[in-house]
Amino acid sequence: MNERISTGSTRLDQVTGGGLPANAINVIMGLPGTGKTLMAQQCVFHNADPERPVVYLSTASEPFEKILRYVQSLTFFDPALIGNGIVYDELGSTLVKRGLPGVNERVNEIIREYRPGILVIDSFKALGPYAETNTEFRNFLHDLAATQSVFPVTSLWLGEYESEEMATAPEFAVADTIIELSSQRDFARSSRTLQVHKLRGGDFLSGSHAYRLSSDGVETYPRLADSAVQGSYRRAQQRASSGIQALDDMLDQGYRVGSSTLMAGPTGIGKTLMGLHFLFGGLGPDERGMIATFQEDPTQLEQILNGFGWSLDTEQVALKYQAPVDLYLDKWVYELLDTIEQTQAKRVFIDSLTDLESAASDSSRFDEFLYSLLHRCSRNNVSVMMSYEVRDLFGVTRLSDKAASNIADNVVLLQYTPVESAVYRSLTVLKTRGSTHDPAIRPFDITQHGIVLSDPKQH
Repeated sequence: MNERISTGSTRLDQVTGGGLPANAINVIMGLPGTGKTLMAQQCVFHNADPERPVVYLSTASEPFEKILRYVQSLTFFDPALIGNGIVYDELGSTLVKRGLPGVNERVNEIIREYRPGILVIDSFKALGPYAETNTEFRNFLHDLAATQSVFPVTSLWLGEYESEEMATAPEFAVADTIIELSSQRDFARSSRTLQVHKLRGGDFLSGSHAYRLSSDGVETYPRLADSAVQGSYRRAQQRASSGIQALDDMLDQGYRVGSSTLMAGPTGIGKTLMGLHFLFGGLGPDERGMIATFQEDPTQLEQILNGFGWSLDTEQVALKYQAPVDLYLDKWVYELLDTIEQTQAKRVFIDSLTDLESAASDSSRFDEFLYSLLHRCSRNNVSVMMSYEVRDLFGVTRLSDKAASNIADNVVLLQYTPVESAVYRSLTVLKTRGSTHDPAIRPFDITQHGIVLSDPKQH
């Protein structure tokens, strides 16, 4: 197995298949502001070693003093490592006075003096304009790569390259690893994604992966895309109560443990209340559950719960509240999975799926995300209920074109039904995968005891 060095981010290491290849040339590319320097600094401080120090070299793009000021604002900055595990220096003055041949000589001197484990050049692209011809720059690359092969060192070359330059810039031909950072703006929100285009001698996760920047470093959220077959796993055979006895009867003693349920209906129909029944009315004494909501903040939710004799003041149910105006789908789902694991929750109510879908950059990506999330929960026998808002108040006709209804194991439709001069709420179980159910349309009322199903003859 090829030796790797950690990037300083567990999930970024997961994307790269274990970290960056050691004693190799790793290009980190992206337009200004995408986080190249932050990623490199995170790697630098994580791998600082007095025996084989990290050497960070600025060129003509980022002034030496600016880089030093910037790194001091990061939470992982440790002044004790400067000069004792990490060495900062600059190539700009050498570049101006002696050109590329002088840079090569200076890098040679630095490698011989410090014998570094990691060598960062920021920005590498800024060196290109100092070559009078393409041949001169290619010769410079050849000599630089030869030096780093004689004295093994892991190189990080940072550059403000655009995607098209991977096919033309000669530095990409000698690179062992190419990681691209990019940022896109969607209306008022910007999203960042990284992609590994090349990683010689190792496996990596393909596709685009979301990431966020902060003073803590680069936090990566690997693309959630489980394949259809993840190996065999044992699925529980027990039933999970819906929290409503009459609905359990319609479902042949409740939902299967580990199944997913889509609860669709128009606004005000009672979707949130039915999800709360699922948690507070269906949880066993030794079970734990979780509410992931975008609809009500903790104060509003507590008021709703108190009206039906429930409360968030219990160790059995955890709350994850996220305002939909600042929702990043990939970040949210990893936090959800972490919370499920930490609390050992066996029931999860997501209110609502509509907000998650709105936060997705494209519909196909959302379907992939939803399938993977539900599949992971199913493998761990975690039952999931999701509310979904439909536009039609009467006679819902547009549910069948939603991928969520195909992915979910169970589908329950709530809708308003007009009868003469009145309107009443009704419930229908449209689908239960691998189980029988009563397909009847059942009226229900919202009372002080919650949702109560009634006899159709009473309406």
